Formats: sequence, structure tokens, C-alpha cells
Amino acid sequence: MSLEIQIHKNIGAQNSDAVTVNLAGSLDTATAPDLERQLAPVLSGSVKDMIFDLAQLKFISSAGLRIFAAARKTLREHHGQASFVHMQPQIQEVFEIIRSLPGVAVFQDEAELDQYLAARQHSHAS
Repeated sequence: MSLEIQIHKNIGAQNSDAVTVNLAGSLDTATAPDLERQLAPVLSGSVKDMIFDLAQLKFISSAGLRIFAAARKTLREHHGQASFVHMQPQIQEVFEIIRSLPGVAVFQDEAELDQYLAARQHSHAS
């Protein structure tokens, strides 16, 4: 199965230093290198937060988890974070397994994520 990747900057959004990455298909050993190549220039830029919208992701392997972990590490070095929204049940199950890892942020939808980001930004402004 292939992987469709769409990356767009959140212009005019509450968190304008963020990008959303929409993934559709299968994120596995065959498709992970393409995602890694497409994320590299974004991660080397001024982006602080990356939102992975996984509504159309059907499968993820350890290669995909490695890409997420590497992105998360890079973002944390820039005081940002990776967030994941709209997971299918099978993807949610994988994330439930890794949820016990500290620092992984998983949200039900953009509204929950927006509430979190607003609180985070408010705490930094105080």
C-alpha cells in the first residue's frame, strides 16, 4: 500500500509556528523514507509544532514510529512538540501501547489540541 503525504503550514491559526501533516495509506518500511525526506526541510526550518493528522492512515510499522520519534526529538530540541489527531482504531491501539512513554501527546481532535495549545501558550505568557 502507498502513502499519501500532505504538509501545510497553519497560516492564521492559533499556533502559526505549526504545520499539519496529513497521512493516508500505509506508513511502513517501504514508505517511511519518503516521509522522512519530506519532513527534513520542514524540521530544519522555524516550525515548532507538528500536528500529524492520521484520519486516513491505515497501518503503521516500527519504521513509521521511528519517523515520529525522530520528528518529536527534533521538535523538542526547538521547544516544540509533535501531536497526533484523528487516529483510526488500529492506529490508536499502537499509540495506546506507546502512550505510557513520557512526552507523547495524543488528542481526540483539533478542538482538544487547540485547548491544549491555548493553555500552553497562556502558561508561557504568564
